[in-house]
Amino acid sequence: MATLAKWSVQDYHLMLESGVLNSRSVELIEGEIVEVSPEEPLHRFTNDSIAEYLRGLFRGKAKVFEAHSITLANSPHSRASEPEPDIAVVSLPNTNYLTRHPYPNDIYWLIEISQTTLEEDLGKKKQVYAKAMISEYWVVDLKNTEIIVFRNPSGNDYNSKFTIDSGTIQPIAFPDIEIKIAKLLTSN
Repeated sequence: MATLAKWSVQDYHLMLESGVLNSRSVELIEGEIVEVSPEEPLHRFTNDSIAEYLRGLFRGKAKVFEAHSITLANSPHSRASEPEPDIAVVSLPNTNYLTRHPYPNDIYWLIEISQTTLEEDLGKKKQVYAKAMISEYWVVDLKNTEIIVFRNPSGNDYNSKFTIDSGTIQPIAFPDIEIKIAKLLTSN
């Protein structure tokens, strides 16, 4: 039986720099180069709306990255991952990311917008984020108009999961800031 070659973050960066992957939209997940689904207009619009809303709330407190790489693992004991979550809320200063992508200890929480990728967002992506000890992960489920919130990672899963479709939520890292769920689920 053949074994698949697993790529390191350094290998992946070399491929990106050489232009080998220029015509493809990809991310590195547990050592495998995975093609990213094309973005539908509703997904893009929702992603942009949420990012703008969060930037207003977190100006001067955190940086809100939109569809940019984060580096989660690249040690001999773990598989390399450099996904591009729809939204990553990370620590300041922004200059930390001049020569590298955010690492797990920089990340307050991640958000994936799910229109056609719910199974992957609740499966492989959730496992990768939990393994990296990302303390909070939200999936904005556009089809069911709800947000699935995962907190307290343990192994390759989260100890806490709940679904919310109205009211407000306070992120673990910012318990004094209330985020309006309606602003995340509707085209405001």
